[in-house]
Amino acid sequence: MKTVGIIAEYNPFHNGHAYQIARAKEITGADYCIVVMSGDFVQRGAPALMDKYLRTECALRNGADLVLELPVYYALGSAEYFASGAVALLDKLGVTDALCFGSECGDIALLSEFAARLLEETPVFQSVLHTQLRSGLSYPNARNAALLASAPHLSPHIGILSCANNILGIEYCKALLKRGSTVRPCTVRRAGASYHDACLDSGYSSALAIRSALTSSNSLASVQGQLPPSAYALMQSHYGMDYPILSDDLSELLHYQLLSEQPEGYTCHPDIDQELSNRIRKLLPRYQSFSSFCGLLHTKNRTYTRISRSMAHILLHLRRDRLDAYRREDFVLYARMLGFRQEAQELLAAVKERSQIPLISKLADADALLTPLGVEMLSTDIFAGHIYQAAVQHKYQAPCLAEQNEYNRQLIRV
Repeated sequence: MKTVGIIAEYNPFHNGHAYQIARAKEITGADYCIVVMSGDFVQRGAPALMDKYLRTECALRNGADLVLELPVYYALGSAEYFASGAVALLDKLGVTDALCFGSECGDIALLSEFAARLLEETPVFQSVLHTQLRSGLSYPNARNAALLASAPHLSPHIGILSCANNILGIEYCKALLKRGSTVRPCTVRRAGASYHDACLDSGYSSALAIRSALTSSNSLASVQGQLPPSAYALMQSHYGMDYPILSDDLSELLHYQLLSEQPEGYTCHPDIDQELSNRIRKLLPRYQSFSSFCGLLHTKNRTYTRISRSMAHILLHLRRDRLDAYRREDFVLYARMLGFRQEAQELLAAVKERSQIPLISKLADADALLTPLGVEMLSTDIFAGHIYQAAVQHKYQAPCLAEQNEYNRQLIRV
C-alpha cells in the first residue's frame, strides 16, 4: 500500500485541486491520498468560504480518501508554522510515503535546494539577514539578500521566492528536512492561473478568483466551469443557505473581543508585538468592520494578510505561550478525522496500527485518548468551529442550523 499526502485549504475545492489529487496519485503510484485540510479558518486570516464538512465532501468525491483537520493554531499560522504543523501530522501517521504539493516552478530538486540552504542559516546568512532587517528591509527581501550572499549559485533562480506556492513548497521541504522524515517530497506544476490571479480563466482559475467571482456576482453559476461537477452540485445545494461566509460576518464578534482585551493589550497572541498592540488600541475607536480595521492597521511593513491573521488570533483566543507549548511537543498531538471514503478501510486500519498520535473520529472519545495538552489543543479547534457556526447561524437565520455543533456533526462518508 502506498499513500500520498496533500496539504490544502480547498477554499473552495476547484478543478485545479482535482487535477492535483489525480496527478499526485499518478506520479507517486499511490493507492490512497490523505488530505490535511484547514478547518473553518484559513491561512490568510479569514473564515473559510464554506465550512470544513462541505469542503471535505467535495474532496472525498474527487479523489481524496481520508481528510484530517489541520489544528487551527497552524491553519492560521505563518507559512513556516502552517507547514510545520501539517507536515508533522502527515509524518506522525506512519503511513505517508510522499507529500505532493503544487508549485509554480515544478522542480522538486530546486525547491529542495532552496529549503536546505534556508535551513542551514550559515554565519554569512545570519549576518546579512540581521543587517538588512536593521536597515528597514522587509523580512522576505532581507531573507533573499541573505540567501544570495550565502548561496550565490542560486541567484539565477531567486525569482521562485516571489511565488506563493513555491514559498510554501519550500517550507514543506524544510519541515521534512528538520524532522529527518522518510516522507518524500514531490511537486505538481500549478496548472492555469497563479495563486494571486483574481481573474477567471478557461478552467483552472485560482481559489481567489473563484471567491472574488462568487462575492461580486452573488451567483454560483458564474463559477460553474471552474468546479468539478460533483463539487458544483454540492455547493449548489448549500449556496445561500449556510455559505458564503466572509470576514465581515465576524465583525461584531471581533469587535467585542478587541474591546475586552483593550486594557491589557494584545501581545499575548502570536505575531502581535508591542508596536502592533499599541496601534490596535489607538485605532480601536475607529473600528467599523473586520476588513476595514485590517485596512486601518495595514502598514508598509505589515501586510494586510498578516494583520488579518492577527485579528483571527485575537478572535479565537490563540495564545503565544500555548503555541510554544505545542511546538515543544512536536506540533500535533492528534489526528482529527473529518471524513473518509468507504473504500479506504485498508488505509484507516494502517493508520490506527502505525500512527504515533491518536486518531480522533468521535469527540466524545477525545478525553480518554489525549493528554491534557492534546485536549487543550482540540478544545481550541472546537471553539473555532463554534465561532464559525455562530456566524453562519446569524447570517442565514436557518432554524435547522441552531442545533448543529462540533459534537453532533457526523463524519463525512462517501
